[in-house]
Amino acid sequence: MRKQLMAAVAALALSASAHARTFHVATSGNDANPGTTSAPFRTIQHAADLAQPDDTIIVHAGVYRERVSPPRGGTSGTNRIVYEAAPGEKVVITGSEEVSNWVQVKGDVWKTTIPNRFFGRFNPYSDLIHGDWFNPLGRQHHTGEVYLDGKWFTEAANLEDVMKPPAGDPLWFGHVGGSTTTIWAQFKGVDPNRHGVEINVRQTVFYPKKTGINYITVRGFTLEDAATPWAPPTAQQIGVIGPHWSKGWIIEDNVVRNSTCSCISLGKYGDRWDNTSANTAQGYVKTIQRALADGWSKEQIGHHIVRGNTVYNCGQTGIVGSMGAAFSTITGNTIHDIHTRRTFTGAEIAGIKFHGAVDTLISRNHIYRAPLGLWLDWMAQGTRVSRNLFNDNDRDVFVEVDHGPFLFSNNLFLSPASLQDRSQGGAYAQNLFAGSIKLLPYDSRQTPFLKPHSTAIAGLHDNPPGDNRYYNNLFVQHADLSIYDNAPLPMQMDGNVYLDGARPSKFDRHAVVKPGFQPELELSARDSHLYLQFKFEKAWADAQPHPLVTSALLGKTAISHLPYEHPDGTPIRIDTDYFGKKRNQSDPMPGPFEDPGWGMLSLKVW
Repeated sequence: MRKQLMAAVAALALSASAHARTFHVATSGNDANPGTTSAPFRTIQHAADLAQPDDTIIVHAGVYRERVSPPRGGTSGTNRIVYEAAPGEKVVITGSEEVSNWVQVKGDVWKTTIPNRFFGRFNPYSDLIHGDWFNPLGRQHHTGEVYLDGKWFTEAANLEDVMKPPAGDPLWFGHVGGSTTTIWAQFKGVDPNRHGVEINVRQTVFYPKKTGINYITVRGFTLEDAATPWAPPTAQQIGVIGPHWSKGWIIEDNVVRNSTCSCISLGKYGDRWDNTSANTAQGYVKTIQRALADGWSKEQIGHHIVRGNTVYNCGQTGIVGSMGAAFSTITGNTIHDIHTRRTFTGAEIAGIKFHGAVDTLISRNHIYRAPLGLWLDWMAQGTRVSRNLFNDNDRDVFVEVDHGPFLFSNNLFLSPASLQDRSQGGAYAQNLFAGSIKLLPYDSRQTPFLKPHSTAIAGLHDNPPGDNRYYNNLFVQHADLSIYDNAPLPMQMDGNVYLDGARPSKFDRHAVVKPGFQPELELSARDSHLYLQFKFEKAWADAQPHPLVTSALLGKTAISHLPYEHPDGTPIRIDTDYFGKKRNQSDPMPGPFEDPGWGMLSLKVW
């Protein structure tokens, strides 16, 4: 009977494969065409409306001014719907439209007047940015944007500021009347009618209108210019692209840029309770409870792969996800220039900001020029952060009210502030900390911990400091681990090295401290790569034995009472380094690099 069942499944798979179709889309096409290479469709959405599981949509070079909303997805990871840019061709899907008819007001200030019907049902110039944990800094902000030759402008607080001579980034201001929208903008020394000027008109670029659109691949596009809303964890999180509370998407090798708020969203669906939490922990606990009732489970949500993308010019986050990023892999992405304009603020701003990153792997990413590189907020459990490069951020990492277990290994933290800690159950192994470490005080909020490898809530607990593990790390100059000396929960520390003024904790009884050794740490660019210059010394590397970091060494967390292990329950061994090189099993070298050599070295780290 088993053999007959397997044969039937194989026959079904063969049948599906035999009926797989490929649709072609080109700017020269027509949606009345059959969608072939010689007679392509004109719009991606038309192809999406026709595509069935196992179909592929190939989009050819050009600019596509549309929102793609897939009405269906695939049925499994091997039977998905694939959207991909034709190999070697530049394909742009944009939320903006070109505008002309600019009239010079005075000097470098021009204006254009647009009929409101041009925007349809959604006008970004009357759409205010708002929501839980958003701070407008005393003024209004809209989701509209203005671009000149691809460079985005900054919204002014009032028209008077636009009328002043340009200073710094060019400004724009909009006013929506009964039948028209007027936009004023500064074009320094430029006639906008002779250049490419575009404005936001669509809220998103590639995002299903319905939830549960599973197993879609989006590959090789430039996705840009979306009037995205503020994305707190308690409301629908809309990005330039996102799966909208679905399962099994692959978002790879894309450029995602120019988002008013978030670029890639793996986050929460919307409901009538959006932005009603009153910025409270109790409000988010209720949000989690509703999400569980609406399908937040290992079987239905998450399992996304976001890899090889370049993400930048995002007003709030590069990648955001409240609960929807669970069981996902975020790897090989470059994320930079996040929240650079800083005309508003709020508690949801980072290169990557996840709530509920359950069994999520964040690996081999480069995050720079952000107020905060990575923010793991609430329910980071089974989360592993490995082999990432952080630099030129205000802060590299913030772990907030998590009960663990979560693990940081083989990372390079090169910004002035490496870690802000308001969690328990964290393990930090084989990292390089070049910045400060800040321990925040006791937090009385009752936040969830979960059943192992699950979204089911096992309990709620407050957040006392401590219960962290530091093994085989290199600390340089700014780190002071004596901040943990009075932590109410026990700490574990061993095999760490402290250089150039970095200070150990009393818990680190075998610490190697070299206050006078200056490693001359420097990150520099050369040949489109980044190189880390670092002076290594055999004396401090071999000063004591170092334990191989394993699940057995790390033990169980104090609050969630769970072991450090892979999502499949197998034990963890930190037996490779930042480059994937095998470590010495009996005495691994401290820090992210295994046996790189001695003296002043130059290591290609990105």
